[in-house]
Amino acid sequence: MSPMMIDLLLKSLAETLYMLSVSAIIAAVIGIPLGILLVVTEKNHILSCPMMNKPLAFVINMIRSIPFIILMVAIIPLTRIIAGTSIGTTAAIVPLTLAAIPYTARMVETSIREIPSGLIEAAESMGASPLQIIYKVLIPEALPAVIQNMTVVIVSLIGSSAMAGTIGGGGLGDLAIRYGYQRFQADMMIATIVVLIVIVQVIQWVGNNLSKKTNKK
Repeated sequence: MSPMMIDLLLKSLAETLYMLSVSAIIAAVIGIPLGILLVVTEKNHILSCPMMNKPLAFVINMIRSIPFIILMVAIIPLTRIIAGTSIGTTAAIVPLTLAAIPYTARMVETSIREIPSGLIEAAESMGASPLQIIYKVLIPEALPAVIQNMTVVIVSLIGSSAMAGTIGGGGLGDLAIRYGYQRFQADMMIATIVVLIVIVQVIQWVGNNLSKKTNKK
């Protein structure tokens, strides 16, 4: 592989990591609270509010039902408003984040539901407020599972970021399409695949270790 190809590979890797990090952080900041809300606002829970729970669940399911490639095209006007353009790595972050938020919310919801109801009842019997239960019971108990699920979200974002390359989103996906597919450069395609595999392995390793360290059981 020529030095120019290596430079292109490194540049595309940086673009992919940029897309991943920004979209994952925003998805976590918004998606984790939404996941908690999905649980605590349901009927007979600590912040029971069906008027909020049902519309929230509907919107999350609606966004999740849209294939990512269609979502990217459908929200191009929104992407232009937020990013100022519909092409490039910054623009790709908008659909990546929008797709990751509901996915994160549902994964966090699953993590929260795994907490034994007895812990919540015990906290309530001791006079803990709903917010205290959320911050001192739900979040600490669910944290290892949340980290594992966020690892899954980030790995899924890698596939989505590669797909963003089909409409000029940059990153490793764009590189693989332009050089590996359109120009039939097999070495570039193989190099891109190897780099993606390494990224996934590293992210999974970090996620597994963080989850183990936060697990008090």
